[in-house]
Amino acid sequence: MRIFRRLGAAGSALWLGLAGAPAAAQTPAPTQKLRWDPSLDLAVTVGGAAAWIASEVLKPDLAPSHCRWCSVDAADAGVRDALVWRDTTAADTISNLAGFALMPLVSVGFDSLAAAHQRALGNVPEDALVIAEAGVVAADVTQLTKWLVGRERPFVHALRPEEKPRTAQPSDNNLSFISGHTTEAFALAAASATIGAMRGYRWAPLVWSVGGAVAATTGYLRIAADKHWLTDVVMGMVVGIGIGVAVPYVFHSAIEAPVRPPASSAVHAQAVPAVTALTLAW
Repeated sequence: MRIFRRLGAAGSALWLGLAGAPAAAQTPAPTQKLRWDPSLDLAVTVGGAAAWIASEVLKPDLAPSHCRWCSVDAADAGVRDALVWRDTTAADTISNLAGFALMPLVSVGFDSLAAAHQRALGNVPEDALVIAEAGVVAADVTQLTKWLVGRERPFVHALRPEEKPRTAQPSDNNLSFISGHTTEAFALAAASATIGAMRGYRWAPLVWSVGGAVAATTGYLRIAADKHWLTDVVMGMVVGIGIGVAVPYVFHSAIEAPVRPPASSAVHAQAVPAVTALTLAW
């Protein structure tokens, strides 16, 4: 009977010692801390947004009244003919919703999901500010580029010379390069995904996939709306991704690498006291 009592006690000790191992092995890995200064980042974001708003107010006086880049190559013309919608107003409206409503929701929303997956929702306010910062920088760079280049928009290019001054917004006629919607969308998508990768979120690839799809759709819709040429959209994508990656990576680099013990270590840590308990019980 004594041997059976010892076996029972040993079995109980082994079960209690190992029961916590799966939970320990499944504990979410710690996320990476990033450098940031709330006061400085907020000032940059608010100041950049104010500068963009001021540029929009002053656009009638500052935007080029005549195109500096008026010619169109065969590739741009061919893509326009193939992709422009018959109802350009519908494409314009959808692109506005995709670029300025859906894309911000996707970038911050999927960052939040990725953080929640690793029980790190406390990172979201900081992540959201850095994403917004990248978006504002992209908007300001785009506005400056548009004014300097002065490229004629596709729908304006198709008008007769006497009709061009009579468009709904004449000050906007020669601001085709680069596509602001596309630059903004890709900047938000890239910033969100870059932050996810830097943080060590396991769902960072999902942020890249969904954000990239929404941004690419936005770029396509700008061509469909007859607002931009293909080269405007492609360069907007390049600039947007560049800014979206650079703002987090350059100005918000990692502070220190978190310690990530492998799952086997967690199981081993639970197994050692279990074996000790088993020995004592026996």
